[in-house]
Amino acid sequence: MDYREPSQHKFLVRDDGANAPVIHQRIIARLTARLYPLYESGAIPYEPLPEMMVGEYRSPTPDITLYDNATDLTAVVIEVCQTRGVKSDVEKVVRMIEGELYGIREGFVHDYRTGQWLRYRFGDGGLTTESSVSDILNLDLNPLLQ
Repeated sequence: MDYREPSQHKFLVRDDGANAPVIHQRIIARLTARLYPLYESGAIPYEPLPEMMVGEYRSPTPDITLYDNATDLTAVVIEVCQTRGVKSDVEKVVRMIEGELYGIREGFVHDYRTGQWLRYRFGDGGLTTESSVSDILNLDLNPLLQ
């Protein structure tokens, strides 16, 4: 096994969304574009940012972070995937939230093949709920994809 830093691999394909299919990128763009006016109008308090690390260095990079500029913390994360990626994305969201390193309190995984949304909140004990409603944003995310 080669354990060098990723930057040392000449042809490494990173899991940072850059090589994701167009549908994946389209959903990220649509959610970000429709959340941003809500942020600018004050309807939601967090700025939606695509593909941003939740920490300073070598930290997870969710598809969308909803960032609190006042505290420099991410409040909500959204991962977009297809059915085969649901399990690993749920595990990623749970680790980010329960690790308490980044201040994240709520996370979502959206399976674009099935249309399913899973929500995880801090303290949920590793169990997700099938829901697209954010308690923190007081907003249903699914209609933003219509």
